[in-house]
Amino acid sequence: MAFKSKTPSMGLRQKTPLKAKSSLKSNTGLKSQTGLQAKLPSPADQKKALQKATVRLLDKAKREAAEQGVDLSEWEADFIDSVKGRVETYGRAFADPDKGAMEGTLSLMQGLKLKEIRKKVKTKAAKNQPAPPDEE
Repeated sequence: MAFKSKTPSMGLRQKTPLKAKSSLKSNTGLKSQTGLQAKLPSPADQKKALQKATVRLLDKAKREAAEQGVDLSEWEADFIDSVKGRVETYGRAFADPDKGAMEGTLSLMQGLKLKEIRKKVKTKAAKNQPAPPDEE
């Protein structure tokens, strides 16, 4: 025997429908925004910004080595100078599209070598710093 309820419907229903007190429409309409609005940079601006960032990164690597007293090899110093010159002159330091992204400024191997140089400076600088005195 099936269960029968005394109420005709088992759903959750409200006895009276909800009424909106005010309209959701705005009387003001869309206003044009005044003041400073950020424009999206053009692809040329993005490219120049990437070039400047790369040059700053190369300068920073050389400057950190000098500040920490780490001697870069002749090849490493020449690498940084030549890559910096090519980025400033041509906008990127490689021509073969198989070596890196066409939008990039450094090839994959150049970026890797720069990372290695920066890591070398950090590890040698950490070794050269004296240990802090023990306070007992």
